[in-house]
Amino acid sequence: MAGGKMKKEKSKAQQHTPYQGGISFHKSKGQHILKNPLLVDTIVQKSGIKSTDVVLEIGPGTGNLTKKLLEAGKKVIAVEIDPRMVLELQRRFQGTPYSNRLTVIQGDVLKTELPYFDICVANIPYQISSPLTFKLLGHQPAFRCAIIMFQREFAMRLVALPGDKLYCRLTVNTQLHARIFHLLKVGRNNFRPPPKVDSSVVRIEPRKPRIEVNQKEWDGFLRICFNRKNKTLGAIFRQKNVISLLEKNYKTVQALKLSHEDPPKETETKMDLSNLDDFTDDEGMDMDGGTDDEMEVEDGEAGEVQSEFKGKVLGVLKEADFEEKRSSKLSLQEFLYLLSLFNKAGIHFC
Repeated sequence: MAGGKMKKEKSKAQQHTPYQGGISFHKSKGQHILKNPLLVDTIVQKSGIKSTDVVLEIGPGTGNLTKKLLEAGKKVIAVEIDPRMVLELQRRFQGTPYSNRLTVIQGDVLKTELPYFDICVANIPYQISSPLTFKLLGHQPAFRCAIIMFQREFAMRLVALPGDKLYCRLTVNTQLHARIFHLLKVGRNNFRPPPKVDSSVVRIEPRKPRIEVNQKEWDGFLRICFNRKNKTLGAIFRQKNVISLLEKNYKTVQALKLSHEDPPKETETKMDLSNLDDFTDDEGMDMDGGTDDEMEVEDGEAGEVQSEFKGKVLGVLKEADFEEKRSSKLSLQEFLYLLSLFNKAGIHFC
């Protein structure tokens, strides 16, 4: 019993790493504080902060990065969920020239209505990477850029190119809304306490103007395409459950037309592709697999649906030479073009 108790106490102690000021960091909450001053300087430099910028910092911790942001910008708005860190920030900058240029918001950033800002700089808990990314991309008015520290694998998914192993639905969804660049790799020993994995800093620039697309339609389309990203699109769209789903949507739209109700507006899925560019990144990318490519539907059972509608679906793929192509190798432009062809044929995904 005694030995078991000592082992338990040791395990508990390892979860909290004391800070020199007496604050313990909780690994379970994703609290990993940047301790390398050279790295902090590099992040601020690559942010391109102007003296007139309002900077949003998410997860400021004890303020190591906050101080550099205050030196570079006009104002810093820091969102911090841990009340102990909020007190530490207030104590650190109280009575300094920076105190009237720092606003600290205590709360969960995912539930907080964010104020106006020009640039976001953040070293975030990795477990909120995906929801935070899309919250920022949906923020209005659009900010100039965000410089964010992610777990390296997640960052590599964001900047992946067609054909890369980590290229997935997340990649295409984020690149629809923003241009994303890999800035630098960060080793785990630059943090206190060190996380189990390495990190990467990326630069996210929201697209201006935005690419107009019906978001529900787009999401339904990508879920099918990335159900098995390495299969041909012809094989994916021959599945019984996929044909059944699309045929049901098709009949619903036709019924709405016959009843003189407004069908889904075609204009919502018309896209201007002229403002798209190639996605390139000078940094090397080490890719490995992931699970977010999977669609939550079962494969079609034996026996394919033979119908006129199935021929209509496959006809769209054949018309533009997509039948033998694979989602893992399609560019954003190609996905947008294929969706527009489906919609033009009256085939919808939501």
